[in-house]
Amino acid sequence: MLPEHSPFSPDQRRSIESLIASFSPAQRFWLGGYLSAGEAVPAAAAPATAVKLTILYGTESGNSEKLADLSAKEAKKHGFQATVKNMSDIAPADLAKIENLLVIVSTWGDGDPPESATSFYKALMGQTLSLPKLHYSVCALGDTSYERFCQTGKDVDARLASFGATRVSPRQDCDVDYEENHRTWLEAALAALRALAPSAQAPIVAGGAVASAPAVAAYGKKNPFGGELLERVLLNGKGTSKETWHYEISLEGSGLVYEPGDALAVIPVNAPDMVQGILKASKLSGSEDVSLNGEGSKPLSDALREDFDITALSRPVLTKLQALTKSKKLAALLSEDAKDKFKDYLWGRWIADAIADYAPKGLSAADLVTIFRKLPPRLYSIASSPLAHPGEVHLTIASVRYDAHGVSRKGVASTYLADLVNKGDKVDVYNHQNKNFRLPASSDVPVIMVGPGTGVAPFRAFVEHRGALGQGGKSWLFFGDQRYTYDFLYQVEWQEHLKSGALSKLDVAFSRDQPEKVYVQNRMLDRSKELYAWLQDGAHFYVCGDAARMANDVHEALISVVATEGGKSREAAEAYVEDLKKTKRYQRDVY
Repeated sequence: MLPEHSPFSPDQRRSIESLIASFSPAQRFWLGGYLSAGEAVPAAAAPATAVKLTILYGTESGNSEKLADLSAKEAKKHGFQATVKNMSDIAPADLAKIENLLVIVSTWGDGDPPESATSFYKALMGQTLSLPKLHYSVCALGDTSYERFCQTGKDVDARLASFGATRVSPRQDCDVDYEENHRTWLEAALAALRALAPSAQAPIVAGGAVASAPAVAAYGKKNPFGGELLERVLLNGKGTSKETWHYEISLEGSGLVYEPGDALAVIPVNAPDMVQGILKASKLSGSEDVSLNGEGSKPLSDALREDFDITALSRPVLTKLQALTKSKKLAALLSEDAKDKFKDYLWGRWIADAIADYAPKGLSAADLVTIFRKLPPRLYSIASSPLAHPGEVHLTIASVRYDAHGVSRKGVASTYLADLVNKGDKVDVYNHQNKNFRLPASSDVPVIMVGPGTGVAPFRAFVEHRGALGQGGKSWLFFGDQRYTYDFLYQVEWQEHLKSGALSKLDVAFSRDQPEKVYVQNRMLDRSKELYAWLQDGAHFYVCGDAARMANDVHEALISVVATEGGKSREAAEAYVEDLKKTKRYQRDVY
């Protein structure tokens, strides 16, 4: 009820109370947020009951952490006493002390938990808990191009329910374009939790004027900055089988700032031949107008080029295609007992192939656009220090090109930069923070960096940054690629850094220069005694690059180094390495 000293007449109070009583929890939640955008609550107003809420996140690239912080701010507007916790800082047993919980967790790769959440996830899956007092909801982040989409969030959701916790709002599975789905989930989850509180009414805030939006929004995902391409240099020599480019993009006038370890998001467009492939398979001209989900309409060819992911074939895409075509063959491929055939079909094929195979008569333009998701930005590790290159950002990107099923294929973003953008052209970009991949706060702390291929990018930034600051902490780089003569990326720069002292040690592994394959993990084992001494001296250990094999091989080599040189059992060595992770001395940026 409204207090009697509120600035309303008795009749107004009764009308307001009657109206509020008719609202659903979600409606009351929305109204509280709408009103809270106006003036602050006057001191005389009755405060809403503060409901304690824990927001738990697990993140790989920082998206879940960003959403957790945003959720906490929104929850506080509506009377919650919100606390944000990283999964790396909590044990599953601690959940018994919590009554209200929101979980925001991403899935890394094809179904794995984020690096920082691995210990919590394994413990949660391996323990038996009793959580009858816990009320929760899960927001899962993932990528529908992977078969095990949002698997970590699904697992956490199911596990909490199995422990007797109450799911107050359904789990929300989000693709790479997650903002709207997260907002919808948060509104429903907070409304459900508020309804369970002693005072189920959302706070009513005096005033009502909606705060005006800033005149100019900061550059970000919804408002990227058009940075001029200043330079593009091919890093590989003649005779190589690889195509690795160094790009320099201007940030002048953007206000964008970044730190070594961050990533740059590039918003690409689809190549003309990719667009033509879709149009040919669909038997369309491209001149047809199509609607863009409330964002107006445009010619189909423009929408295919600028708005949609028209290449990545996935189960959601094929499921939508089957619903349109009613293809029995496609239905059979999507069945539970055809998982191996389904996986084989996905390899090396694009959406245009599936349309040609299962919609031989083509599709209407309106139907075609319903099978696509939005074209996602691509994140690339930044290869420069802002101190060494003010007003610029540098990238190291390998162009993806391959043949599959007798057709030449290519990566969308990597070849967009290589083939479609010329010097002087603008590239839409924004900065993506990666707080989980940072240089030590102290310049005296030694760093060990393992970055084969394009994984060397952030370590170019690390070494440049320390060099520009004139800081004297030891640094050791392990770099690898195929051939010394063709593929030694930034070779001259590393030699200059060794001379200046910005880089203390450099070990290289070129896998194709001798009969036996030699990789960075082999060099680590060769230098195991000194590497362990650096770790004992407090060194931070970093890995960047391929997640499928390299990162796991380097991890195993690190455990082997600790076991051998530290005289430890396998179990004790694993615990040592796990402690490196917990203390932020072992950080990975793998993809």
